[in-house]
Amino acid sequence: MKLIKLDAIDSTNEFLKGLSVEQTLENFTVVTAENQTKGKGQMGSVWVSEPGKNLIMSILVKNFLTDISQLFNSSIVASVSIIQALEELNIPELSIKWPNDIMSYNKKIGGILIENSIKSDGNIFSFVGLGLNVNQTNFEQLPKASSLAAICNTPFDKEEILLKIIDKLEQNVLFWNQNQDLLWSEYTNKLFKKGIPMPFEDQNQHQFMGIIQGVSSIGRLRILLDNDTVSEFDIKGIQMLY
Repeated sequence: MKLIKLDAIDSTNEFLKGLSVEQTLENFTVVTAENQTKGKGQMGSVWVSEPGKNLIMSILVKNFLTDISQLFNSSIVASVSIIQALEELNIPELSIKWPNDIMSYNKKIGGILIENSIKSDGNIFSFVGLGLNVNQTNFEQLPKASSLAAICNTPFDKEEILLKIIDKLEQNVLFWNQNQDLLWSEYTNKLFKKGIPMPFEDQNQHQFMGIIQGVSSIGRLRILLDNDTVSEFDIKGIQMLY
């Protein structure tokens, strides 16, 4: 594992993507930053982090995906690896808010943004960006957010967490072919609010009740509706109201 540490950068994902164009990088090359000025989340949302308090990182994953139909496998392996690492630190009530927000209780403690690049030779590079709230405790403007330190009432070593996450990710990528069904099952079982009636809103601002059943092979959220049918939604089509 090659680790590149930066004081400040606009985006660790953008930096790592640019670096991969300029030179050949080894698998699981990691870029971290103490401060990120243009952090991104899903659907173009902004990730705001207090400088020096949180874990901001991007990881290059190569030789994993072989076809664009498998893109959601990156979300599976990244989300589950992070959950497994945090479980070793005894972080309570961990779950994954579809598609790949990391939750503790009802609070968001981390977000994953995966960007994929298909090379001219057909190889697919995945740039796994993670923002994990570690030692930040002020979330006055973010009522649904929290951190490891705020939840556990103790500070954490960011380097230790980083190494645990990389270790789990490497293991899960290496043994994906043997453990694919197990990792998919672990992801599904960890889904936030799975099996609980919850309100949702679709892209037309129509609100409805539904029960999360799981995800499809391409990562669409499967929801049981009032009429006993199961519908599938992509990330642009639905929002959970909680």
